Amino acid sequence: MTIQVSPSPIPNSDAASLTATLLDKDAYLIGLLNQVTASKTEGWLQGLREGAANWVRHSTIPSTREEEWRFTDLSSLRQVEFHIETLHTTSLPEVLPEAANSRLVFVNGVYAPELSAVADLPPGVVVSNLAGLSVGEQEAVQQYLAQAEGAQEVFTALNTAGITDAAVVWVKRNVVVETPIHLVFVAAAGESATISQPRCLVVAEGGSQVTLVEEYTNRRGAEGAEKERYLTNAVTEVWVGENAEVSHTRVEREGGEAFHIGKTAIAQSRDSRYTCHAITFGGRLSRHNLEILQTGEQTQTTLNGLTMISGKQLADTHSAIALNYPYGTSKQLHKCIVGDRAHAVFNGKVFVPKPAQLTDAAQLNRNLLLSSKARVDTKPQLEITADNVKCAHGATVSQLEDDEIFYLQSRGIDENDARKLLINAFAAEIINQIPVPSLREILLNTVNID
Repeated sequence: MTIQVSPSPIPNSDAASLTATLLDKDAYLIGLLNQVTASKTEGWLQGLREGAANWVRHSTIPSTREEEWRFTDLSSLRQVEFHIETLHTTSLPEVLPEAANSRLVFVNGVYAPELSAVADLPPGVVVSNLAGLSVGEQEAVQQYLAQAEGAQEVFTALNTAGITDAAVVWVKRNVVVETPIHLVFVAAAGESATISQPRCLVVAEGGSQVTLVEEYTNRRGAEGAEKERYLTNAVTEVWVGENAEVSHTRVEREGGEAFHIGKTAIAQSRDSRYTCHAITFGGRLSRHNLEILQTGEQTQTTLNGLTMISGKQLADTHSAIALNYPYGTSKQLHKCIVGDRAHAVFNGKVFVPKPAQLTDAAQLNRNLLLSSKARVDTKPQLEITADNVKCAHGATVSQLEDDEIFYLQSRGIDENDARKLLINAFAAEIINQIPVPSLREILLNTVNID
């Protein structure tokens, strides 16, 4: 959009200032935009970035006055001045044995080839950063990158405006990938607070099958790593082709002072199957927007989520499933374990318009509060206009039961171990469904420690 300034007595400098004011609605957001757009690219990617940047200039950072952000206050984010810093780390993140030779690692959004390994991939599978793609592969990527629904959301547009590279996973038609593919995004703060914007594109063509592990972490083990303050603004687009199957595990284990805002946008074609296991442990403030768009009939969608937070953490999960065609099936179970003064938010929407007859959708949010000052705001919701469907939703909020703890104590288990056992059992229902054994063990150990 271009704003025309009519000739007037106002001096040119004042007219330019007025134009900038009309465009740049949010000074803090424009500061972030200037940081992420400082480096330039060429060709189609630069055009994509400029279009997103123009959208950001007309936007503002959400406030609690907006319904979608009513329980997530970003004022603490506004108090931090973030900068782009290109830092490298020689420490390899925790390696999943199942994905030892199929791994991409990015540090502060920059591809780290020395930490990556993609040697054990079958024909018909591309796992690479953008720069590593052939000319033909880059042309194919243009049809999908930044084309998912919701591209105008402010943080998504900010990510697109700053794209210089991306993790790309492309599975050709009817190819079955036996080993999981591990995408690791490491945040490494410098002398000042940093911002990184990881981008991921996954395309599973018709009849293909792939297992994906997407992990966000910091330099664990580094001195002061847990105290590092940084912002991760991540976007992942997943395109599931006709009769394709994608199993996607997303793990967020950021540092204790970090801000994490993530978008996962999925488009499901006819007869496709998509499963997401979204695990949230870290971050001072985290937000995950999970959006599913059904583009053909008879799709299967399974969403499993686990949030475990303590201290003064805030973790917000917003999901939206748009079932636009008949015979769709969606099952969602999201669990929150909230301790100390932490605050968990869950808002799940399922849209079933009139064409989506014979839809079967179920949604459940279960919450376990470990202290009297822990807080959860939950809002599962269905919006249905079709008249021949099977849909259900619900939410529960509970605490550890004294009689359950007493029963375990009567069997010789002390109170602290009894509490851990009950918490572990609550979390295990989600974690045990993850199809990567080593990752299941890591996450169960994390639950036990916390």
